[in-house]
Amino acid sequence: MNRLPSSHIPPRRRSGLSWTAAILCVALAWLLTACVMPARTEVAYSPTAASSVESAPSAGSGGQASAGSGAPARAEDDDIRPVTGQRTLGAGDVIDIRVFQEADLTGTYRISDEGTIDYPFCGRINVHGLTQGALTDRITACLKNGYLKNPQVTVFLKEFNSQKIFVLGQVNKPGTFLFEERMTVVQAISLAGGFGKLAAKNSVIVTRRHEGSEQKFKVPVENIAEGRHANFALRPGDIIYVPESFL
Repeated sequence: MNRLPSSHIPPRRRSGLSWTAAILCVALAWLLTACVMPARTEVAYSPTAASSVESAPSAGSGGQASAGSGAPARAEDDDIRPVTGQRTLGAGDVIDIRVFQEADLTGTYRISDEGTIDYPFCGRINVHGLTQGALTDRITACLKNGYLKNPQVTVFLKEFNSQKIFVLGQVNKPGTFLFEERMTVVQAISLAGGFGKLAAKNSVIVTRRHEGSEQKFKVPVENIAEGRHANFALRPGDIIYVPESFL
């Protein structure tokens, strides 16, 4: 069979092949361009997200770390307050006194009603109103006075009974409570859950030890709560007893 030479291909067929080649070239060029150019991620605009970014604090504003910095937020100076003082010792407190390598001078002591303890070599020491540090200094000075060259004294507080009050009798939750500065009898009754159903509200008895003797006060708590009587201030160690009403 005789074949026609390429120069004898009809014009219409040659035009079709040219268009096909052109389309393939364009497609190949587009693929090459897509591979070379980096991919781009489209992010939808959000007014909420934009405002939250603008309001985020910077690393230098107020000492706080900015979001994503990895540093924890730092407290402001006003939030860091030193302890202003120590509680003082009083009658009924139990303390441990330890002297390094001196077993005979180490022991547990309960402070008497007079606010004293009896300690070896030092005799009777008045510790009422002293802090643990002040008592440590006093015992150290005493032992240095002819007994030990360099005494290492430590005072530990085991029971803080002098700073407690006791609420008993016709209350819903009788018990022992930690004394707070400027505490009143009304606050104490409230801590104990309030009066019971049979409470004699105007016949509350407060017992207080003072210089080794007992003092008793009859306190009209109901009248105080109603504003008809002045409030009654408590002291550490007070015992509040609510009797039963017979009416």
